[in-house]
Amino acid sequence: MSATSRHDPVFAAVDLGATSGRVITGRVGPDELELTEAHRFANTPVRLPDGLHWDVLALYQGMLDGLRAAARSGPVASVGVDTWAVDYGLLDSDGSLLGLPFHYRDARNAKAAEEVMARFDAQELYGIGGLQHLPFNTVFQLAAHRSTAQWPAARTLLLMPDLLVYWLTGSVGAEVTNASTTALFDARTGDWSDALIGRLGLERSLFPALREPGERAGTLLPHVAGFTGLPGDTPVTTVASHDTASAVAAVPATEPGFAYVSCGTWSLAGLELDAPVLTEESRAANFTNERGVDGTVRYLRNIMGMWLLEECRRTWERDGTPTGLVGLLADAARARPFAAVIDPDDPVFLAPGDMPSRIDAALTRTGQVTPGSPGGYVRCVLESLALAHRRTLREAAALAGRELTRIHLVGGGSRNELLCQWTADATGLPVTAGPAEATALGNVLLQARAHGLVGELTDMRGLVARTQELRHYTPQGDQEAWDRAADRLTVRV
Repeated sequence: MSATSRHDPVFAAVDLGATSGRVITGRVGPDELELTEAHRFANTPVRLPDGLHWDVLALYQGMLDGLRAAARSGPVASVGVDTWAVDYGLLDSDGSLLGLPFHYRDARNAKAAEEVMARFDAQELYGIGGLQHLPFNTVFQLAAHRSTAQWPAARTLLLMPDLLVYWLTGSVGAEVTNASTTALFDARTGDWSDALIGRLGLERSLFPALREPGERAGTLLPHVAGFTGLPGDTPVTTVASHDTASAVAAVPATEPGFAYVSCGTWSLAGLELDAPVLTEESRAANFTNERGVDGTVRYLRNIMGMWLLEECRRTWERDGTPTGLVGLLADAARARPFAAVIDPDDPVFLAPGDMPSRIDAALTRTGQVTPGSPGGYVRCVLESLALAHRRTLREAAALAGRELTRIHLVGGGSRNELLCQWTADATGLPVTAGPAEATALGNVLLQARAHGLVGELTDMRGLVARTQELRHYTPQGDQEAWDRAADRLTVRV
């Protein structure tokens, strides 16, 4: 990253992921783009008697501490907030939060999803919302929530980033890229679906007015300004508040025909389109149509991602096995290729817990030999993810009528050289890896654009391509071996 002038405006990006949060400061100038981490804090879910929850108060405090650290780096021009999707808080008529928000991995969602889908036609739901069927979609979480004592008091639903923006500013709204992940959003009109909300028996008044990236959400409340040291008139700028939408906005694509994989806890693999794909073939393939920046559509599918590896490491750590990533990756590189492959989309891998045992069970069910070492498990996970990237991107291209020329792999997974190379090998396409901080970059750039410092989406991406460290991988190895492994991945359990 190039050094920027101390006189360039500072933008504070609050970026919350599934395992940690941080506040990043960004400086944007002509041909210069620099990020600095101001503060990092843990995101540790809490299991209570009624289920798994986010500790949103700890996240809020971490955000405030981060903004106070950001204030020391120079005059902050604005603040933007992004988080993961689908989860929400409910406010009562006084604007108070009704309990800790549930975690999307909570077990309550699976039963609620079955009940909703038994009452509605899947094709009809997809034809309006265009959303991938996942048991934790907001619509299913709301169905589960309606049986609680909190529900009669609920007056406003705020998705996680909108809740944090509300606590910063007192202003209520729903950012559109995150709203599009709820399955209560019309993929064609770009607005809440009154038809779906009504048929599900929900009150339309629960859902706030929509905001587009770049709009001003409000300014800091007096007590927030007092704690953080930021001026009271500091604006909070609406960014692409779904972290994947911000990451895709920062994909350093300078040519058409690109696909992307935003790889972290999840791998979000897909294409950027001008319009949704709402065909029955798309629904059957379980692709989602989510909003991106400037009215674009993120046509993608969720893949389980680095969650598989991190849950393995947590299990080994509890058992006293060394879990250093560098050593594990070196062992994986030496392990036998294609000894075992799993389908990362298998729902048995969704919940927290002993991941190596679940991988063993999946391999046994499909007649494969289980890995004999941590390095073998890591190779199994990474090769399987590369194969899942291949399957998803080829299906997306066929369904959207696109021809792919390059894959941009962004997010934390872009630092994993084995995953990047094996994705290139599996797909037969060149892979450009980086930036690892794509979400924070997208957050900062959308704030900078709202302040007139950056132009259109292509200009933002060109700036990322010119200023950030990228690595390039060309396909290597035996393509037929990947083809044979892909045939094994399609075995469903």
